Amino acid sequence: MDFIWTSLRIPVENDDLLTVTMARKLKVPEAMIQGLRFLRRSLDARKKPHLVFDYTVQFSLGIPKKEGSRLLSRIPGLKEAPPEVPVVWSKPCKKLKHRPVVVGSGPAGYFAALALARRGYRPIVLERGDSVEERTRKVQEFWQTGRLDTESNVQFGEGGAGTFSDGKLTTRIQDRRITEVLETFVKHGAPPEILFLAKPHIGTDILKDVVRGIRQEIISLGGEVRFRAKVTALKSLSGQIQSVTVNGQVEIPVEAIVLAVGHSARDVYGFLHDREIALERKGFAIGLRIEHPQAMVNLAQYGVEEHPLVGPADYQLTFKDSMTGRGAYAFCMCPGGKVVAAASEEGGVVTNGMSEYSRDTNYANSAIVVTIGTDDFATPHLLAGLEFQRTWERKAFAAGGFSYRAPAQRVQDFLAGRVSDNFDLPASYLPGIVPYDLHGVLPQEVGDVLGRALQAFDGKIHGFTGPRATLTGIESRTSSPLRIVRNERGESISIAGLYPAGEGAGYAGGITSAAVDGLRMAEHLMAQYAMVE
Repeated sequence: MDFIWTSLRIPVENDDLLTVTMARKLKVPEAMIQGLRFLRRSLDARKKPHLVFDYTVQFSLGIPKKEGSRLLSRIPGLKEAPPEVPVVWSKPCKKLKHRPVVVGSGPAGYFAALALARRGYRPIVLERGDSVEERTRKVQEFWQTGRLDTESNVQFGEGGAGTFSDGKLTTRIQDRRITEVLETFVKHGAPPEILFLAKPHIGTDILKDVVRGIRQEIISLGGEVRFRAKVTALKSLSGQIQSVTVNGQVEIPVEAIVLAVGHSARDVYGFLHDREIALERKGFAIGLRIEHPQAMVNLAQYGVEEHPLVGPADYQLTFKDSMTGRGAYAFCMCPGGKVVAAASEEGGVVTNGMSEYSRDTNYANSAIVVTIGTDDFATPHLLAGLEFQRTWERKAFAAGGFSYRAPAQRVQDFLAGRVSDNFDLPASYLPGIVPYDLHGVLPQEVGDVLGRALQAFDGKIHGFTGPRATLTGIESRTSSPLRIVRNERGESISIAGLYPAGEGAGYAGGITSAAVDGLRMAEHLMAQYAMVE
C-alpha cells in the first residue's frame, strides 16, 4: 500500500533519524519502508531554541490492505495515498498557419514556451532584453556605475525580474502544475530540496543557470529565443490577432501569442491601451526596504544568533491599521541578502532584495509596504497607477541626488521624522545611499501607516526598530497596477488568440505562480489551436 503521512515531527538535530522514527511508530522493520519521498518540510520554531522539522512524506509498505487499514486507524496523520489522475488533453478546433509567439522570457513566458515546445509547437520567444549572461554584466555595471540600460536591467531580460531576487518559490496558490514547475527547475540545476521545502528558494546565482538550461531545452525542441527583440505593436483583424511588430520594424505573422511581459513593461500597457484592448486598474503596494543584522533576526526567530542546521531565519509580518483600514506587510524577505537597485526607467529609483543560494551575507532585508487602492490614484485614467508609481520613483531619484543613489534613513530617525546624521550604518544598496527623511518620498498616508506598522512589528521581532535597522527607498514594483482582462479560455476579451500571462497581466505574484500561469495559458492555447504542420 502507498501512504501519505502528515505532521511527522522530528527535532532538527535528529533529522537523520527520520526513517528510524517512522519504523518505530509503524512497528515495522526500517527496511520495509520503500519509495520514501518528501512532500513537504517546514520548520516549527514556536518553542525556540528547540526547533522541530514538520514533515509530510509519501512511502510504500508491502502489506495487505487489511493490515494497512489497521495502521490508518491507529496512527494520526497517516492516510492512503490517492491515485494519480492523468491530464486529459482536448482536441483543438483550429489549426495554426504560423508558429506561436511568446513575448517575454520570465517565468510565465519561459514556462509557456517550454510547454509549447514539449508538445511540438516550436514557439518563437521574443525578449526585449539580453540573455542572462549579458544581462548580468549590464546589471553589475549599473550597480557599480549608475549607468542604466533601460532594456536590460533588473526588470527586463532573460529570466524576468525574479532572476535578481532571492529565487523564492513560495506561493499561496494550489495547483497541479506546481510540481511540474519545481521538477523543471530541478532538471535544470536547482537544488532537489525545493521539491519539498515549505519555503523553497533557489538563489539568484543558481537561478541564472536554471534559466539558461530552460532556454537550451526550448531551442533543442525546435523553439527559438530572440534577444533585444522588443514588441512595439500588435495588429488584429476582425477581433483576431494577426501579427506582432518587433523593434518598430519587423512584422511577424501570428494567430496565437502568449503575452508575458512582466509588471514593469509600462510601454506595453501604453500601446495596449491605445489599441483599446481591455485593461482594468488594480491595487498594489508601496513602501521601503528595511535591513537588519541577520543575527538579530535569527535570535528573534530561533532563540540563537546562528543555527547551522536550519540556516538564516526569515519572517512574515502583517499589520492592519485601525486608523485608515490600510494593510501593511513584509514582502520579498531576503535572509542573508542585500538591497539592490532595480530601476528600469531613467530618472527613477526602485529598490528590491536579492539573496544567493547560500544566503551568507550578515544582513537580512525585506520590503515593508502599505496597500494602495485605485482611489489613491490622481485621476480615473486607466494608466494612472503607472503614473502613481513613476511619481514616487522620481521623487526618490531626486532625493538621492539624481544619480540612482537611494535615499536612506535609520528606522529610529524615520519614526522621529528627522534626517539621519553621521550615517555610518552598513547599507548594502549600490550605487550608494544618501541620508534623507524618507517621509518625503512616500505619500503622507503611506508614511504614517508605515510608522505604525514598524512599531507593531517591533513587538513581534525584538530590535526591528532598533538602532541597527536601516530603511532604503523606495519599493514600488510589488505587483502590476493593471490587469489585462481575459475570458474563461485565457484569451484577451478584446482580441482572440492573445493570451495575457503572469505578473504583467495581473494574474500572478512571484516566480512559481507566474510559471504556473504561463503553463495554464499554453494549455489554453493548445486546446484551441493545433500545431503547425
